[in-house]
Amino acid sequence: MASLYLKNISKLYTPDTSAPFGTVKEFNKLGLLIEDGTIVKIIEEGGETISADQEIDCSGKTVLPGFVDSHTHPVFWKTREDEFIMRVQGKSYEEIAEAGGGIRNSVRRFREASKDEIKEITRKRLQTFFEYGTTTIEAKSGYGLSTEDEIKSLEIIRELDEELDLDLVATFLGAHEIPDEYQNNRKEYIRLLIEEMIPLVAKNNLAKFCDVFCEKGVFTVDESREILQAGKKHNLIPKLHADELFAFGGAELGAEVKAISADHLLKISDDGIRKMAAANVIPVLLPGTTFFLGKEGYAPARKMRDAGCEIAVATDFNPGSSTTQNMQLMWTIGALKLKLLPNELLWATTITGAKAIQLEEKIGSIEVGKQADLAVLDIPNLNYLAYHYGINHVDRTIKNGKIVYSRDC
Repeated sequence: MASLYLKNISKLYTPDTSAPFGTVKEFNKLGLLIEDGTIVKIIEEGGETISADQEIDCSGKTVLPGFVDSHTHPVFWKTREDEFIMRVQGKSYEEIAEAGGGIRNSVRRFREASKDEIKEITRKRLQTFFEYGTTTIEAKSGYGLSTEDEIKSLEIIRELDEELDLDLVATFLGAHEIPDEYQNNRKEYIRLLIEEMIPLVAKNNLAKFCDVFCEKGVFTVDESREILQAGKKHNLIPKLHADELFAFGGAELGAEVKAISADHLLKISDDGIRKMAAANVIPVLLPGTTFFLGKEGYAPARKMRDAGCEIAVATDFNPGSSTTQNMQLMWTIGALKLKLLPNELLWATTITGAKAIQLEEKIGSIEVGKQADLAVLDIPNLNYLAYHYGINHVDRTIKNGKIVYSRDC
């Protein structure tokens, strides 16, 4: 039985999962014993003597649960830095998309590459998550937009989940856009999604969730409902990209179809907030995207909290609108622009993120019996993480009881 002992931990913070959102347990001067990837003891300083196969001295360090990034798009081929420069020069995201950029640009490039090429470049990207303390991600397809290429994307996610220590939870996002060849025949593409792609994804157990970009100019509310209901018939749990650019009714649809989450939500209506809260739909907020696109008007996180929503915060890592894997940066933007406090951000980037991918019984908090997914940070307290921004505070990342990143290496 392999064992690991984290000793002399100066501070440890974890969501109190027996209490309401934002309630945090704080421990000072303690140790953490891990056996076979599971947390087995939380030991106060001066307690019992511990013998373990490996010890880590965490003097001066703070320990948090590993971050759970509940919205990412990591499987793509080429980057889109040229579009970033166009935005700097004054072009909007929508104007760039209309000129042939955006998601469909990534789709064209994705189709040019082999599965092996995309898999290897994705492997490199995924390793970066560990450097910033993230131990689990939700990973979407959505840059193939054909049966062959969507299956290729989901197979890459499954294979890398098996090959890497990082946990990847797959989401089918064939409804990310209407591809070039169906721009004048969107009904046929929706038929392809419903009658061919979704059944094949489900048959091969390639995804847990089905997502739709429900937005003006992409998929209408009625189209999104049809796609998500088809997914539900094949046991794919609904998720939505909703109300990012316009108040479009995506949040209300999320409540109607009992989605696990609705994401973005910059333009969500008050009625949408109420309905999501009543239906326990998790808002996954992506402040890094708003920041990177140079937009104003962040998601109304405080309104959502006042209504009783339990918020998650994620990076939206993707090649166009948010090219970061750094959840620590999301803390700073989330504090300044979403007005979330450190205790709320801890929940939003750990246990609520885990709830948004239905893994809260396994990860997202530091508790005896849970998987030992941990971030050891060189910070004096929880408030400091959002305050000292733009650098990486992670000293070590531990995944399933294994050291997967160390600043010393």
